[in-house]
Amino acid sequence: MAEEFIGDEIFTLTDEDGKESDFELIASQEIDGTTYVALVPVEEGKADAEEQEYVVLKLVADENGEDILITIDDDDEFEKVAEIFEDMLFDEIDYDAQ
Repeated sequence: MAEEFIGDEIFTLTDEDGKESDFELIASQEIDGTTYVALVPVEEGKADAEEQEYVVLKLVADENGEDILITIDDDDEFEKVAEIFEDMLFDEIDYDAQ
């Protein structure tokens, strides 16, 4: 699995009501041939990503071959991906436990 931590890349997402919101890409992960991204809302005064809730989306190609981000509808797929991002983003390594 390829793992990538990214910062300072902003995406404007549009929800089902047409409301646009900006999100910062905090991580990207390829799992079983599919790329998933973790994004946090861009909010002034909240610089620490660990204090923010994040969303996980799937990168897919639309009918024109353009990459788009979509929600993960399958519960099992979402749980698997969310667990990987939780481990990747928030588990601290205990170097003394060797």
